[in-house]
Amino acid sequence: MAFGIHRSELQDWKRSVSNGDIAFLTHYWLDERFPGCKTVTKVGCSDLKKLIAWGKQYGLKAEWIDMKKDYPHFDLFGQRERDILINEGLTDQLERFR
Repeated sequence: MAFGIHRSELQDWKRSVSNGDIAFLTHYWLDERFPGCKTVTKVGCSDLKKLIAWGKQYGLKAEWIDMKKDYPHFDLFGQRERDILINEGLTDQLERFR
């Protein structure tokens, strides 16, 4: 279940992903498979080569890309999510979702 974002934020993310940009979307998320994680950051891009290359710099494997929807993306959570957001200069997301 995703919550804590506005519809316009989701639409902006989808538009950026469709345009071939590396796009980030952080939101609250509860999934009993991942206890202790309360947020997820989706990092998407419709250009799979670009998304794979981006993920590789962080040790993310191409097979981890969620391809179920029209918006290919990595799901980041936990310490990896925190480290990547800091490295990408997106600390506002950390502050917003604590």
